[in-house]
Amino acid sequence: MKEMRKVILVCVAIFPLLLCSGIVYSILSIYIISLGATKSQIGFLYTAGAIAGAFTSPLSGKLADRWGRKVILLGAMAIFCGVFFGFAIVREFRHLFPIMLAEGMAWGGLGSSATALIADLVPQEKRGAAMGIYNTSWNLGWIIGPTTGGLLSDHLGFRPTFLICSLILTVGVIMGVVLLPKEGRGNA
Repeated sequence: MKEMRKVILVCVAIFPLLLCSGIVYSILSIYIISLGATKSQIGFLYTAGAIAGAFTSPLSGKLADRWGRKVILLGAMAIFCGVFFGFAIVREFRHLFPIMLAEGMAWGGLGSSATALIADLVPQEKRGAAMGIYNTSWNLGWIIGPTTGGLLSDHLGFRPTFLICSLILTVGVIMGVVLLPKEGRGNA
């Protein structure tokens, strides 16, 4: 049971990112259109991020093995703070390409470190249950986030919504420093 408490703490620490990803990614394409991008250009932006994630995921995993899962996870969350801030300040969709590359790298770091951390925290026979808890936190972020993103962007606009997410995520990084376990069964 002690292990599952640690899993829940990991989920609580990264929930601000999960919530904000639901907020941001439910309105991002509409925002990019407002910056003058075509649907094809939006596709290229998302593809650029996915390519960056595909290339950096293996490196992020190796770094998580070497430096610890917590360091990589917190780094990914910090990059997302910058990405969401970047979304708020960009004035032309072309300027989104480096931001989307950073976003892809952050997804790569999150994907490789969070699941490894969860796996490290519990014995093998409890990994399925632990991953279920982790996936539930993802789903909760995406249950609450899209409606919140729509409401915030309707009432405040896109840029303030992205800034709010950047601030929420800054709190999440601080929570991560405090709540994420210092060690797991592996290198975390």
